[in-house]
Order: sequence, then C-alpha cells, then structure tokens
Amino acid sequence: MAINDLRQFINLLKREGELIEVTAPVDPELEVSEITDRVSKAGGPALLFRNPSGSTMPILINQFGSMKRMSMALGGENLDQVAARLGRVLELQPPQGLVAKVKALGKLKDLAGSAPRIVGSGPCQEVVMDQPDLDALPILKTWPGDGGPFITLPLVFTKDPQGRRNAGMYRLQKFDRSTTGMHWHVHKDGAENFRMAAGRIEVAVAIGTDPATTYAATAPLPKGIDEMMLAGFLKGSPVEMVRCKTVGMEVPATAEIVLEGYVEKDELRCEGPFGDHTGYYSLAGDYPVFHLTCITHRRDPVYATTIVGRPPMEDCFLGKATERLFLPLLKMTLPEMADMNLPLEGVFHNCAIISIKKSYPMQGRKVMNAVWGLGMLSLTKFVVIVDEHVDVHDESEVAWRVFNNVDPGRDILISEGPLDVLDHASPTPNYGAKMGVDATKKWPEEGHTRPWPDDIAMSPEIKELVDRRWSEYGIEL
Repeated sequence: MAINDLRQFINLLKREGELIEVTAPVDPELEVSEITDRVSKAGGPALLFRNPSGSTMPILINQFGSMKRMSMALGGENLDQVAARLGRVLELQPPQGLVAKVKALGKLKDLAGSAPRIVGSGPCQEVVMDQPDLDALPILKTWPGDGGPFITLPLVFTKDPQGRRNAGMYRLQKFDRSTTGMHWHVHKDGAENFRMAAGRIEVAVAIGTDPATTYAATAPLPKGIDEMMLAGFLKGSPVEMVRCKTVGMEVPATAEIVLEGYVEKDELRCEGPFGDHTGYYSLAGDYPVFHLTCITHRRDPVYATTIVGRPPMEDCFLGKATERLFLPLLKMTLPEMADMNLPLEGVFHNCAIISIKKSYPMQGRKVMNAVWGLGMLSLTKFVVIVDEHVDVHDESEVAWRVFNNVDPGRDILISEGPLDVLDHASPTPNYGAKMGVDATKKWPEEGHTRPWPDDIAMSPEIKELVDRRWSEYGIEL
C-alpha cells in the first residue's frame, strides 16, 4: 500500500512500535540533537517531539534511522527486495518473442505509471503565509559550533534552462526570518542549474514529504532524470504535484511545509560552520542566499528534520538505501561487479569496497578506474577490490584479505581527481589524491609467479560430524 504523505508514515511507525512521542518541552537549540544522537547511536526509534520550545509545530526526527524503517519507507521487507524490483525495470531491453514483449509491457507500465501528476490544489497550501516568517519553524541548531540553525531535510526544487526539474537535498542555514543560505555543492545538479541561470533562479523547498519522495531527493540519479518519477516508482503511485503560489515551480502536494523564493546569481553570503556527516565541522564559506517570497503549509504541520555527525546516524541508512538500490544499475555498467559496500566510517564518499568476478589480468584496476568515472562514485577517495567470494559487508574479512593479499608496490594505485566538497584532508578543495587497492588473488600474468596459497578450511565431513555430536562435548558458546 502506497504511503502518500508523512502522516501516513508516522501512523505506520506508531503501529509498528517504531516511534516514541516526547511530550515534555524540548529546546530545538542543541537539546533535541543531544537526545536524538543518543537514541540514534543506540539503534532506537523515530522521535516525535510534540512541544518544541518557541514553535507550535511538532518535530519528527530519526524516521529513517534503522534498516527496518528505511525498508518500510521504501515499501519493502528489506532493501535488497526493493533493489530487485528497481533492477527488473533497469534491465529493460528490446524484447524478443511474444512472452518477452508481454513482460516488457508490464515494466513499461510500471515506469509510465510512476510519472508525477499535476493537481489543482493540495494540503501543502491549506495555510498561506504571505509574509514568510521562518521563526515559526522549530529549526534546529544541531552542534555547538554551528553558524546558526539549519534546515537539514529539505527537498530543494530547481529547473535548468530547458525547464527540466531537479530535486536535491541541500542544507539551508537560517539567516533571518526570510532568508537562508543555499548550500549547493559544486558537483550537484542544483549548483549546475544555478551556474546555467542567466540571473535570478526560482527555488521551492518542500519539508515533510512522504518517505519515498524524501529519499528520492538524495538519490544520485543521472542528470535529467526526474527524482519524482523515482519516488513514484518506489511508493507505487505517482507523486501529486501542485504549482507554487509565487514561483514557477511544482512541489509535492502533500508536503507539510513549502518555502518559495529565489536565489540571485551574484549574491553570496558566508554560511557555516556546520557539524557535518563526516563527524567534523565543515568550514564556513560563501554560498548563494535564498530569499523567501511565501511559505505555505498544512494545518497543524509536522516539521521533519535530521541531524548528522559521526556515524552511525540517521543519514547512514539513507546512504545504505542508495548503495543497495543502485547496485543493479552499476552492474549494468560493470557486469563483473558482484557486490559493493560503502562502509559507514567512509561516510559514503570516502571508501567503496567492491567484489568482482575476476576473469582476466588487471581487472581490478579496470574497475577502480571505472568507479572513478561514474557519477557521484567518481568522488570516492579509496576503492578496495576483492574477489567474488569475499563478503564485502564483513569488514573484518575484507581487512584480513587486504593485509594478507596486497603487495604495496604492485597492488596499490595512486590517482588524482575530484573529491567531495566535504573532504578536508586534501591540500586543495574539491580535488586531490585517490587510492585503489587490488586485494584479489594475483595471477602469473600479473607478475605473481609464486604459488598462491589456498584458504584454510575444515573438510565438510568433519564439520558435519562435529555438528551432529556437539551436544556430547558439553561446551557452551
């Protein structure tokens, strides 16, 4: 059953015992964050703060903060199930024969039925605030060194000069009642739309959408692919969009809150610092200014937000969803890829562990270089390649393979290229060194003429014997 707004998801979380309502007054400045950080690190539930200080809007946070809730958000029992459904559509090829054509028609129907639909009105415009006042929102200050309060779970809508919509998630620092920063990273589509704009660019920001739509705004889709189509596919029904009141943009009709406004091409302001998902403060810098022209919202709106910091935190599960959902697409480009793990400690742009079905010499290096040319994966700083039988999600096993199978002089590749804006280790912003580690079994053709040892493993017969007689040994484990 499709989840069409945030309130349906809140009710589902309640029914599943995945949400706690906090009725005590809580301050959005630091106190909400400290509570949520403790709950998040403990693997706890979503939180709905009913009485935030200074606002009548409840705060929803940590809604995606577990693998179970992330799977619930995307309509599957687990993320691999959702990925398989997406992968079946991505594998769509010109059909051969009647049966194949019938199957292809079904896939095409799934895609066509996912396109967003414009409607005349929506709950997000039940209340119109002609004089926009951000003081009405319980915007969090999440860490003591932050430059101010930040909106951290916004869906930022822009259009390119051809009128193609983009939805991305970029933090917004509140400057005053009607302006914020617009933290467009240089590699993101929102920043590209801004660079291509002749002067003023219109912007709309949706806060508190249904969970699949919120996730879609974080997904690394190819440029020109509408995130709202992905959202419709994931939730199983089209995203209904309504036209904004003061700008030429459309936003999800069931959003809790919508900010409308514009950004001027030549106006920058210092934004930050901000306690970021790397676990460090990202530095202050000059970014565009978002001027609000209108705020609309539902009656009794819920303010959806998140906090980021040293992992594990809520955003880690959004990242894991991307890892699993986009693996089928990566396999279309790299058919030798067996599996991938973006470890939490690498905060999703610093490390990728990839297993491959190795069939020719130096294939590990081919995959490294391919990864450094693939969309947002091109920003990956460390790429580790292991053989197909290695469990990339068992990081202890991966470390064992790397430390034992790698000859540094032969198996490590140092390259250079673009890095994530948040990488603070490189001497220059947005650019620096990368390292590839090939921990696959080496072949004679790769210069390894010595015998390669077999893994130690007990014989199946003895394992079966010990399993059968275990109770006789009197050993408790």
